[in-house]
Amino acid sequence: MLGHANNIDENAAFALGFPKQEYTAVEIERRWLCKSLPRDRVRQTEEITDLYVDGTRLRLREARPIGAGAPMLRLSRKADFDAYTRLITSIYLPEEEFAVLATLLPGARIKKLRHRLQSLPGAELLVDEFQGPLAGLILAEAAFEAPEPMAAFEAPDFVLREVTTDPRYTGGHLVKFGVPTE
Repeated sequence: MLGHANNIDENAAFALGFPKQEYTAVEIERRWLCKSLPRDRVRQTEEITDLYVDGTRLRLREARPIGAGAPMLRLSRKADFDAYTRLITSIYLPEEEFAVLATLLPGARIKKLRHRLQSLPGAELLVDEFQGPLAGLILAEAAFEAPEPMAAFEAPDFVLREVTTDPRYTGGHLVKFGVPTE
């Protein structure tokens, strides 16, 4: 779930490289390391490939629904406002423009299956099942419209522990350093 940047301090957003709040969305979320994927709760799955562009905060994402549905192709820029809040702006791309960027931009890729779970009151719950070098890593995230429902949200029953404040479990860190060793 994405909120709007009108609850974010304009000077702080500007310092993070987001000068126009009308083009900025806010992600409010928590993340957990999972012991398993609750397959009986999955309502939709998509195959995601993220290219983290070297030397930037840019990510080129290819999200293709498994089964039916159009792909979601976009170039995004994210910056952490705090551990629970991210500013994001995106450009949605047609296949041909996406293909040009995917071949020209230098960076490292992460592949994962993103499982959208049955809706919960006040939260969208997603589980990422990583592929390739990160195989075996399963992370859940809950996205919220506002900080209040986030604070009241109880951890799902299939998680091991919360990793929201551990930067080693962000995509940018995982793509560079792999699965954290505890």
